[in-house]
Amino acid sequence: MNLYKDKYIIVDIIPTHSDSNKGFIAQLSALKLDGIKLLDRFDYRVKDELIGIPDIMNLMTYDKDQFTYVDNIYFIIEKFKRWAEDYPILLMEENYTPGYLSELDNKKELIYPYLDMEYSLDIIERIMDKYKIEKTPHLVDILYEAIIFHGDKKED
Repeated sequence: MNLYKDKYIIVDIIPTHSDSNKGFIAQLSALKLDGIKLLDRFDYRVKDELIGIPDIMNLMTYDKDQFTYVDNIYFIIEKFKRWAEDYPILLMEENYTPGYLSELDNKKELIYPYLDMEYSLDIIERIMDKYKIEKTPHLVDILYEAIIFHGDKKED
């Protein structure tokens, strides 16, 4: 896939459990892109009272007014399936995310090889350092900027 010409989606999920059979998606953020042109955003959260896990809720304290809140734990994935269409999906994480997206037939792969990097626990910090990106809790935005900056570096 060519990230500068093709259509694709970058996705970040905050689940309530690392095993998709034991948890649900508490937050899903995604960017739909055509090359480096942003086509659409998907920012959904389950209402706080459905989560009940303080550590998870602490991860979701930012930009409360920028998310759409739902009161059904199955709604986010159903809405995302329709929104994602058949676009390939670039994942931030390969351990739990594929399980939560298993209902989607879309091609799924990690984003890091496209940035000439390997996944690690500190990958977001390494990406921000490599591309001089300012910190934001919206991880999909960090990856989007990294793709843009990576393309600029390739052209130099």
